[in-house]
Amino acid sequence: MMNEPMKRSNLFCDGVSRRQALRIGASGFLGGLTLPKLFQMEATASNGQAAKAKSCIFLYLQGGPSTIDMWDMKPDAPVEIRGPYKPIRTNVVGTMVGEHCHRSAKIADKYTILRSHSHNDNGHTTGSHYVLTGNRPNFADGANSRIPVNELYPSLGSIVSRELGTRGSVPPYINMPHPLTAGGPGFYGAEHAPFVIESDPVQPDFEVKDLQTDDRLSELRFKRRQRVLKGLEKDSVQSGRANTMATYYDKARDLITSPEARKAFDLKSEPEKLRASYGHTSLGQCSLLSRRLVEAGCRFVGVDHGSWDTHFSCFPSLEKDLIPHADMAFSTLVSDLQDRGLLDSTLVVMMGEMGRTPRINDKAGRDHWSQAQSVLLAGGGIKPGIVVGATDKTASFPTTEAFGVADVLRTIFHLMGIDSDKVYRTPLGRPVPIVSGGKVIKDLLI
Repeated sequence: MMNEPMKRSNLFCDGVSRRQALRIGASGFLGGLTLPKLFQMEATASNGQAAKAKSCIFLYLQGGPSTIDMWDMKPDAPVEIRGPYKPIRTNVVGTMVGEHCHRSAKIADKYTILRSHSHNDNGHTTGSHYVLTGNRPNFADGANSRIPVNELYPSLGSIVSRELGTRGSVPPYINMPHPLTAGGPGFYGAEHAPFVIESDPVQPDFEVKDLQTDDRLSELRFKRRQRVLKGLEKDSVQSGRANTMATYYDKARDLITSPEARKAFDLKSEPEKLRASYGHTSLGQCSLLSRRLVEAGCRFVGVDHGSWDTHFSCFPSLEKDLIPHADMAFSTLVSDLQDRGLLDSTLVVMMGEMGRTPRINDKAGRDHWSQAQSVLLAGGGIKPGIVVGATDKTASFPTTEAFGVADVLRTIFHLMGIDSDKVYRTPLGRPVPIVSGGKVIKDLLI
């Protein structure tokens, strides 16, 4: 689809606009999550089982990374399948990756490759909805769905925020550098939507605008306004939602005025050498900021990195921008977390909604292929330095047990101490389990 991978298109290759795609699973989300509503999930936090991972960083390679060119090379296949790239050795004997993943090759003993992930939704919008919610979109007309908004499914991050609540001075669920396509709260409501950092950390003037106070408002005037608000609340008869929202306004104020929260978002305090090792790219600086946020207590950070929909002339794009950016960001993030003693308690996942076709098309690109793709996982209770699963000689289908979306989600929730069998009812009374079907992938676990 894209010959210039650093430029985002307004349309996916299936003709769905980004704005339309964001509606799917995003009830109460697109209008913007206000800071007061953000804190309501604290009242419903639960943790029914022991957790290996306190936090999860989810690097989402939107559009579909080409597994056969990165993590599951097939050097003996015909050239129209194997492509131009060669496999290289990693620091784990017997494990090979693509030549442009050379940084990740040096730390292969710190992460695991799941090579037999498989599902059958080859659409960007519907596939993202499936991967991030565990549920098929239950409508026929895509983003123009007539299904009630309070029946839409919650995303992975929204589930984590509802089940685990806040930990530290920052919100429990954060998206950057914009909302994940299907990362909304669904029928959970806006209080479980992500706090969205709608600016890119790679920009020199990066700042989190929602944490900036009005320069025209002095500290004295700010305190006066708070006293007036407190007086109004005290004099009025409040009950139910109004009384609850007053509490959330207090917490929003605490976030805005919290030195710890402001410090967590301050990328400029990081050494330039470390910033450069992550890569001065959107994915690299988002990954670095993700580390700072989990350090400050964030439960789930979703990083959206697009432009992986490589239908045309994919190899220049892959080797020039896409693979090196992912390689630098992932390898440095994992190593940085380990150096700081955070890897054991932080689960890192890197994947897309699908992979790419084994056979190169007549436009020198690869098309959609969800039947076999690789997922990278590290930390948070994941057994490091192994490969789980295998595919056939063309990376078309798993030759070992295929693990689907529900299996991956159950494994993530298991590591975070969340009961996947827990059931919530929609406002219309329909029971929806956190994950429907699937099983924990035990081979991945320590």
